[in-house]
Amino acid sequence: QLQLVESGGGLVQPGGSLRLSCAASKFRSDSYAVAWFRQVPGKEREGVSCISSSGGTTKYTESVEGRFRIFRDMAKGAVFLQMDSLKPEDTANYYCASRSPPDNMWCALGTPLQYSAWGHGIQVTVSS
Repeated sequence: QLQLVESGGGLVQPGGSLRLSCAASKFRSDSYAVAWFRQVPGKEREGVSCISSSGGTTKYTESVEGRFRIFRDMAKGAVFLQMDSLKPEDTANYYCASRSPPDNMWCALGTPLQYSAWGHGIQVTVSS
């Protein structure tokens, strides 16, 4: 069973940066697509960014395009979400999700039901 461990959240001022990490030992050897979702109380979980198992496909929701970057490091067995120019509206609980993909270029930001493994979530707060 794939176990995901998130780290890197916290409190940052508007305009600042954070880097989230999603680690799993199986990321070093097997092929998994990975996505980041976020959720605030009272709202549905929203897809933020995803990356295919090959790294050849990346996607971003419109509100973070140009500010966030997703990438993976096979040697470290981790996927990272670099978040720059953070805004108060980025405040949320961020979740890492993963699954074995249908092909090595697949990733998706639609329904969270597309992903079978989830981390516990990590809080990101953007506030002055």
